[in-house]
Amino acid sequence: MTQPSFKTSQSGDHAVLLLHGLSSSPLELRFIARFLGDEGFATHTPELPGYSAGTGHLSMEQWISAAVSEFDALAVRYRHVSICGLSMGATLAAAVAHQRPDARALLLLSITLDYDGWAIPWYHFLVDWCYYTPLRSRYKYREHEPYGLKNEALRSKIARAMQKSGISEVGAASIAMPALHEASRLASLVKRTTKEISSDCLIIHAIDDETSSPHNAEFVGANIGASFLRTIWLDDSYHMISSDNEREVVARECALFLRESAAASTCADNPTPVVSRALARRLRQLASIAEKA
Repeated sequence: MTQPSFKTSQSGDHAVLLLHGLSSSPLELRFIARFLGDEGFATHTPELPGYSAGTGHLSMEQWISAAVSEFDALAVRYRHVSICGLSMGATLAAAVAHQRPDARALLLLSITLDYDGWAIPWYHFLVDWCYYTPLRSRYKYREHEPYGLKNEALRSKIARAMQKSGISEVGAASIAMPALHEASRLASLVKRTTKEISSDCLIIHAIDDETSSPHNAEFVGANIGASFLRTIWLDDSYHMISSDNEREVVARECALFLRESAAASTCADNPTPVVSRALARRLRQLASIAEKA
């Protein structure tokens, strides 16, 4: 299976680490990465060993370790480093933010703590049980309509891409059971540690998400320890909000939140009050009068 890739932006003093979904590729976040790059942010969308498509299977602890290493590499070069994740990538982003509380902002797109959307098969709850049976090496969850997309034209394009190459801009055609098992472990970890995450947090979720219901976003919003929190609900998308009908809204809101978070940080670091020109003139006049007196 060939991994699609694209160049990322390296400009600015604010870097964004973008983490794609489970067993997928950086292509999932191409639109948002390019938008943020055009807005002056440095972006980095890596492949992670044992997590990205075509890189084998590793434990969720190794996923976190690899993502943290990517964060640390950016932190050496940039004043601000934020983390953005999509689907299980959002869950992974939360785990990284827990280990790196200096993360400027945390952007959670279609966060997946439970596969409980309306299109998930009823038997999905058996996956963890099957992991401990001979089915472990044989079973794969196969993606199917609507592929996380409300946009029907794009959905047809994705179906063709998955049939031809086994991967598309919204993920792989199938996910192996070991990956699903580790994803379940990762989600359990994040549920336990959400209250300890303090980075500014933006949550964007579709109300009709067919993979992870709105309960996932609601859980994070109700439990995260962030003092600056914003939740945005979309009504014309499914799970893959970085590619679907409202991708421009998603990208724009991400850029806006990153700017607001960085600006708030700058004000906190330098609490000098902002003074208008008129007030500055008046203060100079008063100082002059005081000196003469």
